[in-house]
Amino acid sequence: MRYEELTIEGRNAVLEAYRAGKTIDKLFVLDGCQDGPVRTIVREAKKHATIVNFVAKERLDQISETGKHQGVIAYAAAYEYAEVEDLLKLAEEKGEPPFLILLDGIEDPHNLGAIIRTANLAGAHGVIIPKRRAVGLTATVAKTSAGALNYTPVAKVTNLTATMEDLKKKGMWFVCADMGGELMYRLNLKGPIGLVVGNEGEGVGKLVKEHCDMVASIPMKGDIDSLNASVAAGVLAYEIVRQRLS
Repeated sequence: MRYEELTIEGRNAVLEAYRAGKTIDKLFVLDGCQDGPVRTIVREAKKHATIVNFVAKERLDQISETGKHQGVIAYAAAYEYAEVEDLLKLAEEKGEPPFLILLDGIEDPHNLGAIIRTANLAGAHGVIIPKRRAVGLTATVAKTSAGALNYTPVAKVTNLTATMEDLKKKGMWFVCADMGGELMYRLNLKGPIGLVVGNEGEGVGKLVKEHCDMVASIPMKGDIDSLNASVAAGVLAYEIVRQRLS
């Protein structure tokens, strides 16, 4: 397994980390802050024997990576990357056909965090990201995921297309988002499926697209020609959800 150390910032993110059983090594709390959510976090910290430091706002601003700490910053045990097999095992344990989200070069941590959040809510069994030219599990990703990172496994792979080939041998199909594709409502997105979403500027790379079995387009009626990567992922993920429920 591989690890990536980070801080956890924000009240909801820290509280969700405790609820998920994550080990918090140190907790920094704004001195004098006694509202309900903060009291709950401090109570959890004491329950888990976490070292609690009450500090001035200037100190929190200094150690914050996101600039939006809400008076609470935790130093946690590192997030653990899953293996691809772990994602498939999770689907098997739930008795569901695998539903994975693969990201081709997402570089914006806010987009990655939002996609992990969507993956969790849409019932995806995990997210796969490449090692190179992509953001990892940073503090901003953790905060933007609103706690979903504690529940949705993320695998990091050396070669996205090689991973897709391995998964195809296990019966998975792949659909990617692209303006030139078939209208998503006309595609059969049921069964074991991997949703591939490209980066913020160039979309899905040519080689990755060639390894997809289907290319889906999202109907757009506005004056601009593309959606934010995390929004596109959400729209397509919920079309998969809709088809699974029908």
